[in-house]
Amino acid sequence: MQASIIIADDHPLILKGLNDFLVEKDYNVLASATNGKDAFELIKELEPDIAVLDIRMPHLTGLEIAKICNEQNLSTKIVLITFEKEESIYKQAKSLHIYGYVLKEFALAELENCIASVFEGSRYFSPELIEYLEIDEAPEELELLTPAERRVLKLIAQNKTAKEIGQILFISDRTVEKHKSHIIKKLDLESKGGSLALFAKENEEFLSKNT
Repeated sequence: MQASIIIADDHPLILKGLNDFLVEKDYNVLASATNGKDAFELIKELEPDIAVLDIRMPHLTGLEIAKICNEQNLSTKIVLITFEKEESIYKQAKSLHIYGYVLKEFALAELENCIASVFEGSRYFSPELIEYLEIDEAPEELELLTPAERRVLKLIAQNKTAKEIGQILFISDRTVEKHKSHIIKKLDLESKGGSLALFAKENEEFLSKNT
């Protein structure tokens, strides 16, 4: 099943290019808009899986639409396309739980991968943007963990025992085991057949630099 999509951009040529590309790829493009107000009305009326929106549009920006969708608990996942490379805008998009952020100069090359990821429930941020801003992104799963759980995971990656972790963090062995249990549950490792130690090792480099 293909994702249902609405698109919005106040530049007619970009809007036509997006529409033609998505239709050619057999996506279910429900409608398009040239301003933010109309785009938001389409989201409310059609309830698409995904809305691909320009950030800067008349009446409502893509970011403002995302904020309203969050406030109204609308299920449509927002993907922003933009020329913007400012870190403040990127951070604002992240804080609004945007599902995708694609730079316009790479849009046709990246949009298909972005939509596929978003439709499956994963977020997609343009690799070129991440590289440009020199952002050391946390793997998405790690964002589910508390700072204390990340510290425990970092020490697991260093092959520390529960007793050693407790001594380093000044907590009891029992508290360490609770943290480990919470991490396994949050990451759904049991149903995935994964190992906590293996997951810790796979993310050791990020944990070492950012915990």
